[in-house]
Amino acid sequence: MKLQPKLLSICGLALLLSLSAPANNDGPGKSGPASSGRAAAATSAGIGHVFLIILENEDYSTSFGADSPAPYLAKTMPALGALLPLYYGTGHASNDNYISMISGQGPNILNQDDCKNFKDFRGTRPVKLLAGQAVGEGCVFSTDVPSLPDQLVARNLSWKGYMEDMGNTPSRESATCGHPALDTKDLTQGATAADQYATRHNPFVYFHSVIDNQNYCDQHVVSLKPLKSDLASVATTPNFVFITPNLCHDGHDSPCADGEPGGLVSANAFLEQWVPAILASPAFKQDGLLIVTFDESGGANPDSTSCCGEIATPNTPLPGIDGLGGGAVGAVLISSFIKPGTVSAVHYNHYALLRSLEDLFGLEYLGYAGALGPVSFGSDVYTEKMPQLPVKWDEQ
Repeated sequence: MKLQPKLLSICGLALLLSLSAPANNDGPGKSGPASSGRAAAATSAGIGHVFLIILENEDYSTSFGADSPAPYLAKTMPALGALLPLYYGTGHASNDNYISMISGQGPNILNQDDCKNFKDFRGTRPVKLLAGQAVGEGCVFSTDVPSLPDQLVARNLSWKGYMEDMGNTPSRESATCGHPALDTKDLTQGATAADQYATRHNPFVYFHSVIDNQNYCDQHVVSLKPLKSDLASVATTPNFVFITPNLCHDGHDSPCADGEPGGLVSANAFLEQWVPAILASPAFKQDGLLIVTFDESGGANPDSTSCCGEIATPNTPLPGIDGLGGGAVGAVLISSFIKPGTVSAVHYNHYALLRSLEDLFGLEYLGYAGALGPVSFGSDVYTEKMPQLPVKWDEQ
């Protein structure tokens, strides 16, 4: 189904206004208390380091069912922490889900199509009465649209995105901050045997607040290679670690361009390699939380069911193309704050994930993370003990 570039009707906007709560959406980059050196100090009473691994295109029953081809994901990891069977994607295809995780911005017709051309977003700045949504269409958001990295930096907290295979083919992308030039074709939409990096799975480069400062972007958006050394000490481990496997190891392709089986088999092997390394790291042992989830459901007819009060956005009537959501994908969380073997019966989605991360770091809610509907991880997840949450702090 091909969506036409139109906004919601007046009735649809009225529904948005009735269901969405205002969020703080003044543009990033303004000076505030962070300039005085004020920071959120991590303590053992709270979670100070979050590790997020995103896999691709599988529904919950396939990934976590009795016959799952990913036993480490389906059995070993839930036994160490919490399983969230009612965790949902927020749209289709991939890129819009990644954007929602770090900004609370809902899908628009171009990122629903995976931004095959790396185009600037054309439209308004975030509208408070529309739950902080920028109204328009496009891929790369202006500096008026804040994201989680902006919030973290303003609070003197560190972050990095680790992108497997980024830089393997210099003609397609750089080794750091890899993305197409503005208004050009994205050459990473398909994998090669030597390079299975996908720009569309790297949400950070879709924000001008990240890519407009080349040095800043180079320091924060890197390949997967530095992760092993960064995990060696608390001092070198960012407060927020976002990990994107390549198109084979995230389960997207099957078989893979390099001959690997792909799908959940290769995703499982990636987790078996990297999850123990994260769990053994000093930062995780000190105050860590590991989250593994999927962007959206997959298959020939991907599930477009939704949860958590998700509604049509100002930019597309159906975030899931033929439904409101991205389907049930599930999630696993591991932390000293979680009793092993926990199973939650609460509904969550990517907006709820962002909301939960902002709680852990004491940040204001962005976009649909601040709307009515999504709830934060609570005592259903943190079954060993509730982490102490910092006082909410508005960096604007």
